[in-house]
Amino acid sequence: MRLERSDVDHPLWRKKVDSSLFRYSGTTIPNWACKMWKINEDFSSCTSKRIPESCVKVEFKAKKFEGWVTVAKEGRTKPAYRLWYPDQLSFELKDAFLMSFARDIEDRLRKSRGIRTSSIEDEIPFWEFLDIEYEREARTFYFEAYYTQKPVFSELFKRFIESPLLHKIDDELSKKPPFRIYKNKWRPRQELEFELGANNVLYFLVDTKKKLFYVGEAASLIDRLRQDHPSIPEWDYFRYNVLPDEMFPHRKTLERMVIADFASILESQDTGSVKISTYWLANDKIDTK
Repeated sequence: MRLERSDVDHPLWRKKVDSSLFRYSGTTIPNWACKMWKINEDFSSCTSKRIPESCVKVEFKAKKFEGWVTVAKEGRTKPAYRLWYPDQLSFELKDAFLMSFARDIEDRLRKSRGIRTSSIEDEIPFWEFLDIEYEREARTFYFEAYYTQKPVFSELFKRFIESPLLHKIDDELSKKPPFRIYKNKWRPRQELEFELGANNVLYFLVDTKKKLFYVGEAASLIDRLRQDHPSIPEWDYFRYNVLPDEMFPHRKTLERMVIADFASILESQDTGSVKISTYWLANDKIDTK
């Protein structure tokens, strides 16, 4: 049971988490909250993000983002105000509200396949809540994940949500441009077997004890990292980027370019580097021309 917060410093709207937070990187501000925050007094002329007066700040989990408040008037009896934020904050909200994000993906997958069902919230009933405070003088919105629904298999579910495969599905359903690179976090070696959708990748290995760094490419990350890497046999961390399908035939070229870039700033067989780290580039083949 979540107790009521005692650290609320500014007028607050407790918003039920819905798909708009994830799909559109924004949310409509209800009329009562507009009056409470005096939004109509400060943003009545902000019909576009390009208008400087529309700019605000948004804070979530000690991170600061730029945001915008815009108004739509045409064809409406009352102006409709909307708070917008960048995709990076949308990613943070997806991570915070894992269950709502997964339910939204399920809903869109069904609709894309013509599967007509009742409301997804009626079929998979739970609510999560985001607290939104607004400090008018600082033109800053403060986000707080007030209540989240915990999945049964929390670690497995979180790994699935973080996987490039799910983000690729999300982008396809959102009809975002297909030429996108999906980045992943550094993970310890023992977590390799848990990776999902790690195909057509540019990957990086580090040996934190011997201070070695390695760049590689692979059609399948798991298959490649199960093989030996003689130049960095005791690597203990890995990360990777999933490349667009269009880059599949050019992956090795990209790998050589990235190796050469790191060779210019790390100690390596290429003696022309500008040393900015104590790590050694472990790759044996480095293009110098």
